[in-house]
Amino acid sequence: MGAKGLGSRAIIGEFFMELEQNLGQTWIPLISNFFTSDQESEEYKWLGMVPSMRKWVGGRQAAKVREQGFIIKNERFEATLEILKSELDRDKTGQVMIRIRELAQRTNAHWGKLLTQLILDGAAKLAYDGQFFFDTDHKEAEEAAQSNMIDLDVTLPATPTAGEMEGAILKAVEQLLTLHDDRGEPINEDARQFLVMAGPQYLAAAAAALKNPVVIDGGGPRTNTLVNLAGYTFELAVTSRLLTAPTKIFVFRTDSETKGFIRQEEEDVEVDAQAEGSPIEFNERKHHYGVTASRNVGYGFWQRAVQVTLV
Repeated sequence: MGAKGLGSRAIIGEFFMELEQNLGQTWIPLISNFFTSDQESEEYKWLGMVPSMRKWVGGRQAAKVREQGFIIKNERFEATLEILKSELDRDKTGQVMIRIRELAQRTNAHWGKLLTQLILDGAAKLAYDGQFFFDTDHKEAEEAAQSNMIDLDVTLPATPTAGEMEGAILKAVEQLLTLHDDRGEPINEDARQFLVMAGPQYLAAAAAALKNPVVIDGGGPRTNTLVNLAGYTFELAVTSRLLTAPTKIFVFRTDSETKGFIRQEEEDVEVDAQAEGSPIEFNERKHHYGVTASRNVGYGFWQRAVQVTLV
């Protein structure tokens, strides 16, 4: 349906209908916790501070929050679409509504854009423990250094075989299972569900590693361990935003209550229109449809994520 004869309320309604579909972004809640905010910034002191059960000796020992928390400051984001009134008046083919729906799709993609930037910056931006999110020397209490950043030797990093990709994913899961919390307790011992993220350059290899019952590597065809690993499930998310990490994959635990990232929102998506009867219509014969939101993202539990570099 075209936009001819439709008012701004109908156009905004179409936007929200498209927004609610939220297609293609199902991986976002798998790796991030969502929190609402009612101020400029929020402080997260609880990260890494949940105790495990112990023998009752001398009364209870409460786990205190950290003196210094991880602060996430909200930022305002916007996108504005300009439509000529003449386009609206003549739109019988639906071209204006296509642009409105695309604006909704771009708005839906915003969380993904923010989160993939966190992933890309993970080896250079700090997590709650003062180390880079992806690092080789995380320290929790008196524990020895822990790593969620590993390398794997393959024949050709740019074009790994399905067998090599299977090995990379398994190594990431093994690494996740070795990680401990601030009390020396295994933090992922009950992990069974995982998300593999990569750029499109690894789509074929990753898809084959996760689905094919038989994979081929340097030794020829063999049984795919991932497919036959009872009790474990894997999902794949491929995004072109990870093209700038051409030899890396990222593996996340997805069945834990706490996630690798935090999404924080002060104001949900709002749509405002300068449309019929507005000064811009009167003076310039244009309509503006603007989207705004106040939100941001930050690093959560580094123990829920592993970066693998193929070398």
